[in-house]
Amino acid sequence: MEDSNQPDASTRPHETSSIFVPPSIDCNRLFSGDSFAYYSEYPSAITPQDEPSTTAPVPDQTPTSPSTSSEEDYLVLGVDEAGRGPVLGPMVYSAFYLPHKLHHSLLARDYSFDDSKVLTPAVRTNLMQLICTPGNPLFESCGFATKLLSARDISAGMMRPAPGVYNLNAQAMDATVEIIRGIVEVRKINVREVYIDTIGNPAVYQQKLERIFPTLKITVAKKADSLYPCVSAASVAAKVTRDVALDLCHAEVLRAQQREVDLELPSSVSWGSGYPSDSKCVTWMRNNMEPVFGWGNECRFSWGTSKEMLESKGGTNVDWPMEDDENTQLTDFLLTSNGSLRGSDLELRDWFGSRTAEVL
Repeated sequence: MEDSNQPDASTRPHETSSIFVPPSIDCNRLFSGDSFAYYSEYPSAITPQDEPSTTAPVPDQTPTSPSTSSEEDYLVLGVDEAGRGPVLGPMVYSAFYLPHKLHHSLLARDYSFDDSKVLTPAVRTNLMQLICTPGNPLFESCGFATKLLSARDISAGMMRPAPGVYNLNAQAMDATVEIIRGIVEVRKINVREVYIDTIGNPAVYQQKLERIFPTLKITVAKKADSLYPCVSAASVAAKVTRDVALDLCHAEVLRAQQREVDLELPSSVSWGSGYPSDSKCVTWMRNNMEPVFGWGNECRFSWGTSKEMLESKGGTNVDWPMEDDENTQLTDFLLTSNGSLRGSDLELRDWFGSRTAEVL
């Protein structure tokens, strides 16, 4: 079921004919710096189940009729991410599921899914379009979900005071759990096997997930996106969602700059891939750093690149006023050194009212 908060085409003024915007992107929430989830429609190949769901809906989503497949036609699900390392733009986790009997024949043989990093942008975009096009075998037999973690929320979690730091691995784990739970428990999809590209030690990560989902057969492996076709498909969905989100954010920043200074910026101005190793990204950040606030919701302020640039490239130092003592009372501002009210303050005291005689 599509996200109830997902705007339809008529409410997406930022789409252009030159770019394919997948339904996993909510432009309004993206530009606001929000994190959000998306769940695709139920594939027609999956038989609906009569019983209503008793599990509370996941955030950002109101499920419709839950569905499942027969015991013989159970589903497999793959999970992968895109955008873990960039200083600009979101990180996206994706889950992709389909009947196990189609796992290799449909994804690997018919459509040649592979690790998204070895596919060209054009091939990735074409595969994503097929996944989202009614009538196509991928749309009719497969489903997917994404969790977009905004740069703002990633930074907010990582920059919490200790010991409440919400590190990137914990955020990634929670995103993985959320989309699996949304598919398996909320939408009642009959998934039995789950394949996941690892975060850190595969055995440790797998044990954590097995404790959360004891009924699922979970396999966590390095390079899972090149070993299991469902993880390859999840990799494509995550990568396309991440790349398009980054392009849309860049276009929105350019529009804001043009409105502010009333000029046409050259189309060559680009922030590249958003990775610290990309010279275009670093150059853009240097040239577009606001002296006090740095950058907008597109930037991960918890990254060393942005921290160092703010400290060493001309960021303005701001002296914030000291916080008031929590024990300070209003009368402290009205009393003289001997503890009596200043004469000029008597009127202010009386303005708030005067003590009345106790009524017996």
